[in-house]
Order: sequence, then structure tokens, then C-alpha cells
Amino acid sequence: MNIDLWKIILVAKQEKHKKLFLNYKNLCRFPHELLKGDGSEYLEHLYMKMNLLTTLPENLGEKLPNLTELYLHSNNIAVIPEAIGTLVKLQSLDLSNNVLAILCPEIGQLKSLRHLRLANNQLKFLPSEIGDLRELQTLDISTNCLTALPESLHLCFALQYLAADRNHLTNLPRQLCMLPNLNELSVTSNSLKCLPQDLGRYPELQYVYVDNNFQLYGLPSYLYNKVIGHSGQLTITVPDEIQTIGTENDTVPPLQEMVMRTIYKFYHTSKKGLDLLSPNSLPRNLCKLLLYPLGHCHHCSQPMFTIVYPKCFPLTETPMAALYNGRTKMSFVAYCCSIKCLQVFDLLS
Repeated sequence: MNIDLWKIILVAKQEKHKKLFLNYKNLCRFPHELLKGDGSEYLEHLYMKMNLLTTLPENLGEKLPNLTELYLHSNNIAVIPEAIGTLVKLQSLDLSNNVLAILCPEIGQLKSLRHLRLANNQLKFLPSEIGDLRELQTLDISTNCLTALPESLHLCFALQYLAADRNHLTNLPRQLCMLPNLNELSVTSNSLKCLPQDLGRYPELQYVYVDNNFQLYGLPSYLYNKVIGHSGQLTITVPDEIQTIGTENDTVPPLQEMVMRTIYKFYHTSKKGLDLLSPNSLPRNLCKLLLYPLGHCHHCSQPMFTIVYPKCFPLTETPMAALYNGRTKMSFVAYCCSIKCLQVFDLLS
């Protein structure tokens, strides 16, 4: 370690600094001098941008117990040790522009984490434990190698901003639609073929970016006033779980659909409804559907499980797109629960 860097660390420890800037220092290893002796326990913000770090020390949480922000943007970090979970007060973690291929499950132990930035890495999946981050507000996982997002993300109840641009996503878990505070969703430049039918149903979601998904045609009508940046012709693509696409010639929904709707209503209105979800009461796939329906009718909000009645609105001009890049025409699909709703639904009403 050069003498100037040693002095910076020494002064920070002696004067009990809360912030320490070690950006652009050509560090190939984490400075162990920072973790020796007393003084480091007062540190709350550590900035180490644009260095050559490849990993972090195992005793980081032990020696920096009050750390709330760790900024490691633009290093060569390939591995995050399991001990990352000991940084119990950490609120902001930036690992953007590294070479991470795996995110350890211990990330879920950071119960105070509010901002997690992992853009420009080599991640192929996220651990399900990320759903344990109940205080998480910002998640940026853009420019990675992700093919799917974990369903457990819907447990991040505080999540407001989710960016997953430039990955290899082919679909989004419908559970994302249940995030009560999600305000902005950006999934540009992926391989999305369809979006969850309920996307945009919650009023908190105001901005959705889906441009450069070249197989994505026909957006859920909930997004009419929310989509920024997308255009395309109209085709109807529905999730694989949908067994039937209803038509105007149908008189009533299939029996299985009617039974599921009845059970769902009973489950949500009766005190005995919880018994329906015991391990031996229903098949696992049906229990999952009761918890997370495939969608809700865009007209009356009736939950849907096996069948939808789509209504197409081809190349409709959207007000939100005008704010982004001039007026843009997009195609929308309303997913309804019955012939009656299908006939009366109007995109502009």
C-alpha cells in the first residue's frame, strides 16, 4: 500500500470519519489496514469506485458494523463472500460494472437494504432469497444474462423501481403485478413475448418501458396510460397456463374455470377458506393459482384462472408515449372474464 493511501486510512480511523473515499486508487485488494485495530467501526459510507478489486474480505461485517453504504462500482469483483450477510445495517449496495456471475443467497440477510445495483455484470439468475429484502426500494439488474426473474420478488413490498433492461427475459412472473409500491418498471431490450395480464392494474405503477422487445405485440390494456416507448403490430399472446381463449360464441366459461372462481371467492371471504390451502387439500398448481390468479378481468376485476376473453385494440395512440418520443401508436389487448365484459369494455372509458 502506498504511503498516501495509508495516511488517508489512518486519518479516517483516528478522526472517526463516517465517510471514506477510496475511488480511483488502483487497489487490487481490499485494504486490510482499514480493518485492523480500532476506528473503522465508525465508518458508515465507503466508496471504492474504479479500482481493481476481485473480492471482499470475510470479516467485513465484523470490522465495519455500522456501514450503511458500500459503493463498489467498476471493479473486477467476481465473487461476493457469504459474509456479506453480516452487514446488517447496510442500506445501499452498488456492485455495478463488475464480473459477478453468481449472487450468493446470503444477500437476503441484508434486512435494511433499500438500494441494490447490479447492472453490467454476468448474472444468469437471482437467488430466491432476494424476496427477503422487504425494505428494498431500488433494484437495477440491467445488462446481465438473466433469462427469468424469481417469483419471490413480489415479496419485496417496498420496491418502487425495477430495471432489468438488456437481459434475455422471455416473460415476467405474474407475481410482479402484486407489488403494491412499484412505480417504474423498465424491461427494454429483452426477448419478451407477452406481459402479465394484470401488469398496470395497481395505480402506483405509472411508468413502464418495454421498447426493443421485438416479439412483444399487444400490451395489456391496463398499460394504456402508462407505457412509454413501444410500438408494434397486434397479435394475441397469452401465458402457457391459459388453457382456452374464449370467443363470442361461448355461452358460459368452462366448468373448471367456474369451480376455480367459486373456490377463490370462498377462500377470500370465509374464515374456513384458509383450510383449502393445506398441503393435502388441493394440487399444488391449483393452490398456486388461488394465491396468484393468472389475471383479473380488465372490466370487472373478476379473477381468471384457465380462460380469457381477449378484445383487441390495434394501433391505438397513447398519451404517455407522446411525453417520451413523439406520439406513438401501440396495440392493446383487454383480457375479460366473460362475453358480457368483452362486449362492454372500452379502452378509452
